Amino acid sequence: MESPHIGGTLPLNNEEDEHKIESPEKIILRWDSTVSEEARDKMIFSGDRQEVDRYLKAVDEIQRSIQSLTISSPSSGDSNPNTIQIAMARLEDEFRNILLSHSSPVDSDSLLVDTPRSVSSSSRDHFDQFVDAAVSEELDSEIPRCDSSESSRRSVRSTTSIREVDLIPSDAIVDLRSIAERMIAAGYLRECIQVYGSVRKSSVDASFRSLGIEKLSIGDIQRLEWDTLENKIRRWIKAAKVCIRTLFASEKRLSEQIFDDLSLNSSVVSSPPSSSYSEACFLETVKGPAMQLFNFAEAISISRRSPEKLFKILDLHDALAELLPDIDVVFESKTAESIRVQATEILSRLAEAARGILSEFENAVLKEPSRVPVPGGTIHPLTRYVMNYISLISDYKQTLFELIVAKPSSSVSRYSGELSVPDFDFSELEEERTPLAMHLIWIIVILEYNLEGKSQHYKDTSLAHLFMMNNVHYIVQKIRGSPELREMIGDEYLKKLTGKFRLAATSYQRATWVKVLHCLRDEGLHVSGSFSSGVSKSVLRERFKSFNAIFEEVHRTQATWLVPDTQLREELRISIAEKLLPAYRSFLGRFRSHIESGRHPEQYIKYSWEDLDSAVLDLFEGNPATQHLRKRSQG
Repeated sequence: MESPHIGGTLPLNNEEDEHKIESPEKIILRWDSTVSEEARDKMIFSGDRQEVDRYLKAVDEIQRSIQSLTISSPSSGDSNPNTIQIAMARLEDEFRNILLSHSSPVDSDSLLVDTPRSVSSSSRDHFDQFVDAAVSEELDSEIPRCDSSESSRRSVRSTTSIREVDLIPSDAIVDLRSIAERMIAAGYLRECIQVYGSVRKSSVDASFRSLGIEKLSIGDIQRLEWDTLENKIRRWIKAAKVCIRTLFASEKRLSEQIFDDLSLNSSVVSSPPSSSYSEACFLETVKGPAMQLFNFAEAISISRRSPEKLFKILDLHDALAELLPDIDVVFESKTAESIRVQATEILSRLAEAARGILSEFENAVLKEPSRVPVPGGTIHPLTRYVMNYISLISDYKQTLFELIVAKPSSSVSRYSGELSVPDFDFSELEEERTPLAMHLIWIIVILEYNLEGKSQHYKDTSLAHLFMMNNVHYIVQKIRGSPELREMIGDEYLKKLTGKFRLAATSYQRATWVKVLHCLRDEGLHVSGSFSSGVSKSVLRERFKSFNAIFEEVHRTQATWLVPDTQLREELRISIAEKLLPAYRSFLGRFRSHIESGRHPEQYIKYSWEDLDSAVLDLFEGNPATQHLRKRSQG
């Protein structure tokens, strides 16, 4: 019997018989899109599955004929190479079309959800599953694959923190594997990888856009305002977890599903290990996006250092450190080593940036240049800023314990410019203080040192002491209010600080009230002589006049001073009253009669002790006294 071939003379009973006797070349040429308009408008793998099988078998037969040592006829041998090129061009188009038809657009509204949701049908965008899988900590076992009737549903596989999803239905993967197998066998591996990488990279790029990951150069990132950059860092941290643990991991899985363990027809070609195919396709897809992702963190790590950046840099460091094991898993191959190395180097630079910022913060606190005294001796903005800053530092203590391994240096050479540096002996601290704790203590030491310098700009010594009392008290309260900070600072140093603000309070009282109480002394009032009453009325009158004038000035001035802490303000008033009122009451009781027996006693005895008691309550409110001192009632 004559073998069927193009132009054969056997009768054709029906369409099925016609297909049975078509030669492989004719089947290939029938789908040549360069000569057939119908072939250009239709895709083989979107139509009749029998036609798909016929086409693949035709490709296999031609491949075998090319590889065969003997070719049946010269004409057939001449046509086979050209025919296989046509077939590969067609399969390349089919491969691209299948990939494109399963690269669904990303719904940006569903990217960064915080609660896990169940896997749903194919009408839901597959990127929803990226996010669901990345944030879900409950998927500890592999969800069974859907059967062929539900091939469009996508399943999720859990491996520790990595959450993979099926990006393409299983029936489409079968077709892609069939095409890839034949393209590789025909020597079209590069074309196959390029098509695969191009389509899948476009899908990854779309996912990046939905996640808010922009294509910015390192220079672009470093030129952004810090407020803008803070928001981008927060979004990057969330997006990076989705990218590494789900997006990239799922792309790796897809390349493995298509290219790993390809059963290439042994009669067609012997092939190198197919695992290298999947690695090549995976890297072709994600290497560029991965570099883009990490470029952001790298730009932050090498940007200009300033104190406000510390906490976001620590957030980045912690996020990247948490992701590093996942990066090692997803990019485990030798060819992906550069990505692993980049991530590790960025982590190291972020750590160095954090250490550098802490050191520069210490320098900035020491050098803070403001010389204008804050009104009323209240808490200086620098004190609030520094103490809030180190309270935040204590929130990051676990990370900083690992990063800060050297104690601070109080060497003058460490600081730029001609600066004096406080003398502080770290050996006085408890031995168990960590390097981080020593840095925090050192920041407080140089803050105090700076504040002492600022206190000297007050012309009133009493106000200078009140300023130091307020500020050191604030430091103590911030430490006491934070268990983490108090633990690191230690009770021993806290006691020293408490003693300092109490000493400042005592110094204030001495500077102000000693001269007030000096007017109420007995010394110099008594005179000798048999005809004298024993008290010099003129001296006594001067004492009352001096007391009134000095107290009125103190009241007028110090009502505008401010002690913002309610308890401290009350304690200070009580302490003043305990010294002032008994002394005045005793003085008034002993010498009142001497003044009242003379002319115009109201000019000298202007206030009762109750008046003074009320007046003390006006002090340290930060506002002018609401009323003048109330004079005593007559009679």
